[in-house]
Amino acid sequence: MQTHIVPVGFDYDRLIAPLVRDQIDVDSVILLEGAVGSEANVEYSRHLSKKLETDFKNLLGAETERFVLEDVYDYDDAFEQAYELITAELDSGNEVWVNVAAMPRTVSFAFANAAHSLMVERQEDREGIHTYYTAPEKYLETELAEELREQIALLEDLQRDDDGLADDRIVSRLESARDLLAEFDERGTTIGAKEIDGKHIVELPVASFSNVKPFEELILYKLGEDGEFDSVSELAESLARELNEEYTDSFRSKVIYNVDRLGPGGKGYIEREEHGKSYRTRLSRIGELWVRAHSDDGTGD
Repeated sequence: MQTHIVPVGFDYDRLIAPLVRDQIDVDSVILLEGAVGSEANVEYSRHLSKKLETDFKNLLGAETERFVLEDVYDYDDAFEQAYELITAELDSGNEVWVNVAAMPRTVSFAFANAAHSLMVERQEDREGIHTYYTAPEKYLETELAEELREQIALLEDLQRDDDGLADDRIVSRLESARDLLAEFDERGTTIGAKEIDGKHIVELPVASFSNVKPFEELILYKLGEDGEFDSVSELAESLARELNEEYTDSFRSKVIYNVDRLGPGGKGYIEREEHGKSYRTRLSRIGELWVRAHSDDGTGD
């Protein structure tokens, strides 16, 4: 059974046309709608999602579910949701195809990286996970701009033919069209840089997860639960108490060894900052993503 996970932005053709034209089997579809942006943008995306839901069923006979992404600029949330959705499909024995052609880049990268991470973690399912992209045949923005130029020329001709016709509607439309076209010519299809959580840059970490051993899991979950430790010894003491084990040099060495394996020179899930004679120990950004993605799958129990 093949499931397609499709984040919906402002595209229609790229999300369904290649599947119809290439006669690809589609048994079920998960459509993801973005809930951030102007009311008009959200409504437009919702309209496309409804249309896709209908057409996936009528054209491909696919069962369709719709989900909402609350914040399309929150990479971590998008990654976590992608990881959970793909994992659920794999656990059900389904082949998963992830479309990354639409939606903001944060969502596309999050879903692509989640798929890649699961390919690394679940080698037995590697052949059943796919990401794909479809290029558009043409972009409508430039055609809309050219159409707007023609409309401006038409309105200007009307004014000239009617001895400087001063109809307020024509004057208003001309001014608005000229301003919009000037912005398009100067800036392209977008304007400005949106501030997100106090910054104008959203870092997109490449999460190449590795297989994590049981004791390494305990360390990651402990750091996820308690945050930063002033030293590896403090982390080891806390783990020993939690596991009801005696805190010995052997146990401490075991923790140090596994922290090193999880650190910058190993799997990259832990950051260590020199602090006097010890090292502050905390999760890296990738480590935080790992904990979030695995916190509900039962591995931390």
